[in-house]
Amino acid sequence: MSGEKILVVEDDRHILRALKYNIEKAGYAVLAAEDGETALKLYAREKPDLLVLDLMLPKIDGLEVCKAVRQKTKTPVIMLTARKEEVDRVLGLELGADDYVTKPFSMRELLARIKAVLRRAGENGSPTGMTFGGLEVDFEKYEVKSGGRAVSLSTKEFAFLKCLVQAAGKALTREQLLDKIWGYDKALEIDTNTVDQHVARLRGKLGAEAARIITVKNVGYRFKVD
Repeated sequence: MSGEKILVVEDDRHILRALKYNIEKAGYAVLAAEDGETALKLYAREKPDLLVLDLMLPKIDGLEVCKAVRQKTKTPVIMLTARKEEVDRVLGLELGADDYVTKPFSMRELLARIKAVLRRAGENGSPTGMTFGGLEVDFEKYEVKSGGRAVSLSTKEFAFLKCLVQAAGKALTREQLLDKIWGYDKALEIDTNTVDQHVARLRGKLGAEAARIITVKNVGYRFKVD
């Protein structure tokens, strides 16, 4: 089980280990590289959802890695740097970086930036609605139909369904669902049983289509596709 896949590129091994540990703890799958050349090879093979990219790297520097990635795809990039000059920020963003974090930074701040960038990327690239068998979900109109009948959901119930549908086929932990719906800071204060309660109510409203929400033992939930 994994969340979005993030490629972290940092030549300082102590910082790299800390980044990998904390980003994985937040629910993401992490790939790690210590130089730009390895980063590009990993990127081509693994197709990550986001890059956290240090500016100063051996072999190929961060700006060149960002440029190479941006020439091929729109994969979001967050750049890290110890250099505070405005020209570095402007140059990095002109080459296609989506955000910029200056060292030293707090891990909480970086995780918040990661979440925000991934959310924007998802909103820009996501369909406005999805249909699975008899279940229709319209993300823009906040409308749900099950077997042709309209289903009335609360804001939070709709948010849970949207998260599961958009990750169709992939298991999400209770912690990931809390984080996606309440936000990283607030999720830390909420009991994971809240997820089970919302899912139970959601299943009760979806009728026959409720069987699509599968409980993954000791993990969380997965939306079943045909």
